[in-house]
Amino acid sequence: MTTLLKNGKIYDPAHQKNGVIEDIYIKNGRIVAKPNATEKITQTIDLKGKIVMAGAIDMHSHIGGGKVNIARMLLPEFRTYTEPEAHICTPHCLHHATPTTTETGFRYIEMGYTAAFEPAMMPINARQTHLEMGDTPMIDKGGYAMLGNDDYFLRLLANNADQKAINDYVAWTLHASQAIGIKVVNPGGISAFKFNQRRLNLDENNAHYQVTPRAILQKLSRAVYELGVSKPLHVHCNNLGAAGNFQTTLDTMTASDGLPMHLTHIQFHSYGTEGDKKFSSAAAHIAEALNKNKHITADVGQILFNQTVTASGDTMMQHLNAKHANPKKSVIMDIECDAGCGVVPFKYRDQNYVNALQWAIGLEIFLSVEDPWRIFLTTDHPNGAPFTSYPHLIRLLMDKTFRNEMFDKLNLDAQAMSNLKSLEREYSLYDIAIMTRAGAAKLIGLNNCGHLGVGAQADITIYTDQPDREAMFSKPDFVFKNGELVVKDGKVVKVVWGTTHVAKPAFDIAVEKSLDSYFEQYHTIQLGNFKIADDEIGNDGRGSITVNAKKND
Repeated sequence: MTTLLKNGKIYDPAHQKNGVIEDIYIKNGRIVAKPNATEKITQTIDLKGKIVMAGAIDMHSHIGGGKVNIARMLLPEFRTYTEPEAHICTPHCLHHATPTTTETGFRYIEMGYTAAFEPAMMPINARQTHLEMGDTPMIDKGGYAMLGNDDYFLRLLANNADQKAINDYVAWTLHASQAIGIKVVNPGGISAFKFNQRRLNLDENNAHYQVTPRAILQKLSRAVYELGVSKPLHVHCNNLGAAGNFQTTLDTMTASDGLPMHLTHIQFHSYGTEGDKKFSSAAAHIAEALNKNKHITADVGQILFNQTVTASGDTMMQHLNAKHANPKKSVIMDIECDAGCGVVPFKYRDQNYVNALQWAIGLEIFLSVEDPWRIFLTTDHPNGAPFTSYPHLIRLLMDKTFRNEMFDKLNLDAQAMSNLKSLEREYSLYDIAIMTRAGAAKLIGLNNCGHLGVGAQADITIYTDQPDREAMFSKPDFVFKNGELVVKDGKVVKVVWGTTHVAKPAFDIAVEKSLDSYFEQYHTIQLGNFKIADDEIGNDGRGSITVNAKKND
């Protein structure tokens, strides 16, 4: 069976197509070349005047794992819907900050997103994360395994282990946790918190291991690079949320010695200390550094005003933020002494000076980073805002008049401390297609996603071109997932299950000898039970594994 999508206006940056009128052919879940004249077209959809993009990819969204379930349970008062039945339906809700697995898949696909990646998967908790992602319909998934605060790794550094030993451990972790990338949260800081340190700067020693965050970043970024993992090391910098932390962020950019590195939710790491309130925007410094340091990529972590819940592995900062919880409750916990999490409800307000300036800082970064291939659209769901806010954020980036109207409603002191209104840039549809499709696929290593070329996975989103970009990106006309029509007029019409993307670099199996004895001595489970088998991912026919090709082959 061959489907023809006819006369669409194509935005496919991976192939330099910017509004080109072109036909797309779909067969067996893939985009194919134009068939010969004798081959029958079984379905034709005329897309004249419609905008056609690849399915969108959220490269950083907390959709699975322990902290997400804690957040779901912590705020039952905001849950106003019932679970969907087995048949196709859409639950009525108020866009809860941490929707259920089912609703997560539905909300994503109904916005034209066909993949989302969990950025903080604890290896010890990876099985639960995969079970939740496996219960999320409609979209492809993947996880970044967290290292850099775990005892085994810090012991390696403290004992001056060579790079090969570190590489083998990192590769083993990717296999064991079925991850596609590696993330480090507050390098060394989560561990230091357990030894009563309340802050850890880039060149300050962890009190117990006598290891610096810089050393952690150097070793992990080199391991990821030398193993050929496509996704660069995913870095949640030290000193998140602290006034003056922009200098830590600038210094962190040098910590990989020129190797690729990705800085996540960089808005939360772009604060200065100027002004009477000793809290200011350092977005210009951060954007300038990103423009110069071509080996660094970043996502923004934009905050948007409303109720949400912050859920982070950065227990050091979440413990500090618990006093600001809204509603007044929080959970701070440890997991197997290797890491932990903090869950703190929060409501961002446009009349709060700090919140208003955070909103402006994120947009300043978006508009000042020159290369859309190296900056990515995220809200650090749910920390800055729910992912359902993306259409609103896209409108802020594409419509200067609308952006200025929103700015004029902010706390007046925050307005005085921001240069946002002086930034004339408006993102184009081509820019949006880069940062939410082609660029995200390239960063993660999804060779068959994020573009509309022959051979690509037929994940395709079709919009009606509207001046109101929020309305446009909120409700696609059609969404195809693996060549199947799954959304029509903004509503799910067929439930499907995506694949789980993983990276499996080679390593020396001898690493398991020392790991086995370590698990026997320190962990509550055995090594064999820690590792996740391929068939666990595809359990019940709800998923499969796609092994992503190595970048450095």
